[in-house]
Amino acid sequence: MSIHEAEICWYQKPHDTDEKTYSRNHVVTLNGNQKLDVSASVDFKGDPDCADPEQMLVSAVSSCHMLFFLAIAEFQGFKVESYQDNPQGFLEKSLKGGMEVTRIILTPKIVFGGDKSPDQEMIKKIHERAHKNCFIRNSITASVEINHS
Repeated sequence: MSIHEAEICWYQKPHDTDEKTYSRNHVVTLNGNQKLDVSASVDFKGDPDCADPEQMLVSAVSSCHMLFFLAIAEFQGFKVESYQDNPQGFLEKSLKGGMEVTRIILTPKIVFGGDKSPDQEMIKKIHERAHKNCFIRNSITASVEINHS
């Protein structure tokens, strides 16, 4: 078991473009004193220069999947030279009537090096194992699809 903590700080200030409401901007502080400027998504009066919680959720799923993929590939004797993903999350009306991230699509592009390269079937199996074991994916209700080439 492990514990994961963050600090969220928001202070009242006027919205930059809508005088009738407040700024959604806040700062998230993570381990190592990394600070991330966060706001609501632009669709909800957020700042386009900041990350939004939905982006962070989508990137957390992608990052977790990647880390498991790398570990499994290494265990299988494959050397990954690079891994790039441009994940997408879809905020949609749910069957419960509210809004939620209903699905996330990962589109990883992986380059292997070394003497041993996996075939497409092995790559699919590594993705399946990473998908099954990803802590973040196992913690959410959104469906996660992996489109790999």
